[in-house]
Amino acid sequence: MAKTLVEIKQGLDCRIGKRLKLTANGGRRKTVERFGTLAETYPAVFIVALDQDENAFERVSYSYADILTETVELNFIEDRNAIAVGEQ
Repeated sequence: MAKTLVEIKQGLDCRIGKRLKLTANGGRRKTVERFGTLAETYPAVFIVALDQDENAFERVSYSYADILTETVELNFIEDRNAIAVGEQ
């Protein structure tokens, strides 16, 4: 797992435009799974453009701290392989 927010951001910067599966804590013991594309990264947050056929809204944003605290997990979909952010 990545140790700093800067390392997490750098790991996401090189994956802009890649397909991913986002698993987020939905509260009250619920998890939310969504598919989309990493759209943009900013100094404090990143934006995921969601697949429109599955979701009612277009984009979601999360902070890098959400990945660090494991509230959000990103699995990039690359040729049948899923690679979690922070694992290398």
